[in-house]
Amino acid sequence: MRLRSLVLVPLLSSVLCVAGACRDEQAGPAHRAPKLPAPTTLRTLDAAPEGLTFKSGATFAGGAIVYLGSRVTPERPTPGQPVRIAHYFQAVRPPPRGFHFFVHVVDPESGQMLANADHEFQDGAAPLETWPVGKVVEDVHTVAMPAAPARLVMGFWRGDERLSVDDPRMHQGDDRVRGPLLGGEPPSLPEYIVTRVKKAPVVDGALDDEAWKGAKPVTLVGSFDGWPARLRTQARLVYDDANLYVAFDVEDPDLWGTMRNRDDSIYEQEVVEVFLDANADGRTYNELQVSPHNVIFDAYFPARRQGMDLSWDSGMKTAVKVRGTLDDASDRDEGWTVEMAIPFNRLAEVPHVPPQPGERWRFNLYRLEHHDRRQVEGQAFSPLFIGDFHALPRFAWLVFQ
Repeated sequence: MRLRSLVLVPLLSSVLCVAGACRDEQAGPAHRAPKLPAPTTLRTLDAAPEGLTFKSGATFAGGAIVYLGSRVTPERPTPGQPVRIAHYFQAVRPPPRGFHFFVHVVDPESGQMLANADHEFQDGAAPLETWPVGKVVEDVHTVAMPAAPARLVMGFWRGDERLSVDDPRMHQGDDRVRGPLLGGEPPSLPEYIVTRVKKAPVVDGALDDEAWKGAKPVTLVGSFDGWPARLRTQARLVYDDANLYVAFDVEDPDLWGTMRNRDDSIYEQEVVEVFLDANADGRTYNELQVSPHNVIFDAYFPARRQGMDLSWDSGMKTAVKVRGTLDDASDRDEGWTVEMAIPFNRLAEVPHVPPQPGERWRFNLYRLEHHDRRQVEGQAFSPLFIGDFHALPRFAWLVFQ
């Protein structure tokens, strides 16, 4: 099964990503064995201080432990800036033994791991079972502000077990209680208003049809951070009664690809991609890709990154025109253009065929570019701020005019 995740590394002013092994990183990496410093004195307070920037009240283990809240300094950090976080807990009854503290930095929408900030409470001076009943215990640590707003989630672990969070509204079914946001609310999701055309574009890759002249062009940005991409990718969309039409105009100095068969893993090389969640349920969606060799990949997913069905046939028609020489690294190419005609009646859970004016789908547009055929840059219409093109909560809105 192909469930791509992206590992991100810096390259100049862009954030690059490497297509990696197929693993759902929702729960984050396994906990490491604790490394305790020399014992120090447990620090307690009579009450949480005034001025908490985040207040909670979530409880663990049937009310034995209360998470009072946290203080974040500064409240509006910039990317990369150190952020000081103080957490405040209180034991109402004698706490259970053997549990260690953990903190994860996650995407606010999906809960997917961005960074692991696990550490022992008070640097090992305050194991959970030593907390005095009725006293408030404080833990202070520092994390680097991610490229986009993030949330802290936290809890207690012992082996493969996590201490239960009592109120299901306080967590996402993973016993990681929600903590403060870092950097404010996530940026709003972009919209693309797609216009209906009377005459469909001819699918020949040329992008010279009248239909495209009235379509709004959008430029893809870094998928992880929203920064301008190193190479330009522009996209347009229009529709008629039968199809959604998507056009990409891609700047690319080296046109290449080794895969020639339908549904080959072209996502491991250079492609443009369209993800469509027609009923906007955040679960069922379709993924469609085209390579510079006009090889296509299409798949249906019944849930996020689960149950990929390659037997699904999109019925889409595609065409590519290249401005350069395919598979020749010795020259400098200009780029390539793509046209896609995607039938509405083949997509998953389409509310209406054709879509009605004002109908709103969730979607995203992507490009994967291998600079020097090595370092991979992910681009998107709606930046994801995590290394996963399947981050459905960050999909944009497609609004039919």
